[in-house]
Amino acid sequence: MSESEARAELPVDDLTPAELASVTSGSDFWNTQALPSRGLSAMTVTDGPHGLRKQSADSSGITLQGADPATCFPTAAGLASTWDRALMREIGEALGAETRAAGVAVILGPGVNIKRHPLCGRNFEYLSEDPLLAGEMGAHLVSGIQSAGVGASVKHFACNNQETNRARLSADVDERPLREIYLRPFERVVRKAAPWTLMTANNKINGVYASEHAELLGILRDEWGFDGLVMSDWGSVYDRVPALVAGMDLEMPSNPAADQEVKAALENGSIPVEIARATASRVFRLAERASEALSDPGVADLDAHHALARRAAAQACVLLANDGTLPLDSGSIQRLCVVGSFAADPRYQGAGSSQVTPTRIDDALTAIRARLAGADAEVTFAQGFARTEVAGPDVDSDQLRAEAVRSAADADAVLLFLGLPEGDEAEGADRVSFELPEVQRRLFDEVVAVNPRTVVVLSNGSVVGVTAFVGRAAAILESWLGGQASGSGVADVLFGDVAPSGRLAESIPLRVEDCPAHIGWPGEEGHTRYGEGVFVGYRYYETFERPVAFPFGHGLGYTTFSHAITAVRAGETTVELEVEVTNSGSREGREVVQIYACHPAGPVHRPRRELAGFGDLILAAGEVGTVTITVDLDDLAFWSTSAHAWVLPESVIHFEVGASSHDIRASVEVSVRGNGVHVPLTPMHTLREWLEDPVAGPVLRDAFGVKEGDPLPVPLNDPDVFKVVAGTTMKKFVYFGMGLDATAFDRVVRGLGIG
Repeated sequence: MSESEARAELPVDDLTPAELASVTSGSDFWNTQALPSRGLSAMTVTDGPHGLRKQSADSSGITLQGADPATCFPTAAGLASTWDRALMREIGEALGAETRAAGVAVILGPGVNIKRHPLCGRNFEYLSEDPLLAGEMGAHLVSGIQSAGVGASVKHFACNNQETNRARLSADVDERPLREIYLRPFERVVRKAAPWTLMTANNKINGVYASEHAELLGILRDEWGFDGLVMSDWGSVYDRVPALVAGMDLEMPSNPAADQEVKAALENGSIPVEIARATASRVFRLAERASEALSDPGVADLDAHHALARRAAAQACVLLANDGTLPLDSGSIQRLCVVGSFAADPRYQGAGSSQVTPTRIDDALTAIRARLAGADAEVTFAQGFARTEVAGPDVDSDQLRAEAVRSAADADAVLLFLGLPEGDEAEGADRVSFELPEVQRRLFDEVVAVNPRTVVVLSNGSVVGVTAFVGRAAAILESWLGGQASGSGVADVLFGDVAPSGRLAESIPLRVEDCPAHIGWPGEEGHTRYGEGVFVGYRYYETFERPVAFPFGHGLGYTTFSHAITAVRAGETTVELEVEVTNSGSREGREVVQIYACHPAGPVHRPRRELAGFGDLILAAGEVGTVTITVDLDDLAFWSTSAHAWVLPESVIHFEVGASSHDIRASVEVSVRGNGVHVPLTPMHTLREWLEDPVAGPVLRDAFGVKEGDPLPVPLNDPDVFKVVAGTTMKKFVYFGMGLDATAFDRVVRGLGIG
């Protein structure tokens, strides 16, 4: 159904200017405007994305405490580390059920912004540094949410990759990385999951506020076919009139002054009435979509959702390193020492608008003691450090550390729970340090000195420095911010009840200074320059051979796997790869098979390796299984700034099977036909570019009077001469008297149909 046909079924053509203006704004902080006489009901929208944060208080403002209880699932950093589409769909269904039961029409999430820099304070809410992984996981979460008859709101469109100065900052990004890296996750979610709504970012993109960015909103609707409602982030619209003309539909929260400005603009023609009616139709359609769920909210199964949260927390854990200490053998442990307040008082989510009031909380210390309750084992606990950046006068850090060291000295194993303080990861501010607090690092040094069987368990929503632990800790388990059941989930992994299968969705650099986005971070004078282009995260580290602590896609298990490519089927639009996986270890495990594409040299610089697809399977010890991974050829195209289109040249692409972006297990070459889009040449392209072009090159050689493979005429057959003139534009070369004049070149141009 076209937009005009949909509008014809809704009562928008008779709306007055005042009514048209009113529906483009909220009625308060969390509700849309109602028009009872026109059949439009108000809708409640509220925060997500890893749990519903519906305020218990009135809707006149925001409070981060006292929201209605809801299941707090692992944050996006953890969910993405599962690399599990089906699990994302299942969690989405649970979020949708709780959203519906709360009488909420739209849950605000997921966030699919790219993790450009590890210090972004909101990285815990975002999925990955890779656009394909972020888009796939986001799309399945949205599909799950909306299966419950409520809407998702994909955010923050676009380039909201830092919190510092986000209300005024301009993310200055070139066209190619904008398309290939920062817009692609949104495109994938829109095309695959058809979200009901999308939220614009606070920041500017190339000098234009996201809510007023006609070019980006045009891409969203005209290229991707988005038919939903575009809402603003809260407090991010500075002029609603141009925002509506650009394609935004709803400013949140309420802004009565802007209502009057829109009414006046409608009356004086600054906003064409057709634009206002199209906007109103999208508001009406959203209400219509949500009406069934809101009239029959149902009851969410919170016990089942807690069990799901526990399963997700375990699957999100990434085992970074292990010398064989894990899994712990409950039958052989006589004394287990648990250190760190995160074990008893878990940090399971980030701070800010996504802060959920959980239905219950599982802590690791209680779960560990319960797991060993039937064994003849003693579990001791020491706080080890204070949970504040600066210990108060009543906290003796030296004493806490000394007590922990004494307790750890004679234990069979030590579980050391470390992590970032609560205030380090929050909406509105970026982190200032890549490393864990010094008090925690000193604690590790002293504990591992007295007990080398020390397992570090990390709680953080974005990657942290781990070089101090690598090679010294017996094992390192990254548990992220694992939601309300994180404690039980971590215990399940530590004792082997669940085998770890998480994989990093973001690289862990050795130092923050190694991050390609760190130059100029976090910007200056209201601008931040995305100078790394498409070389974000592992695309940079792999291409330029920069060592990292742990690469993208890395994660160990309690077994081992081998891989072999057994079949390849190249079609018109896809390539299918069958990968045989053998569990060569002694335990059951889940393997995540990653497919990377390596492109030959071409017209643009491309990363050494890019994720092109992934799949997973669970195998018993010794079992052999096959996973088929489909690569969409559209995902292999680059954005040509010359053609203003996606280009996939006919070429031979090297596909690699990896256990990470750096651990390649098998490879195969596949010929692809390309998508037929040709980068247009002009007289301003160089002689070399013309000769190397697969279409124009033979024609130009013919004009020179030589055949393909024959040397160019004198003096161009001299390599030194050719080196000098090859970089000359054809517009000027034709006057050099080297075998091709302006008239002959003009015939070439006309013959190729170049304007």
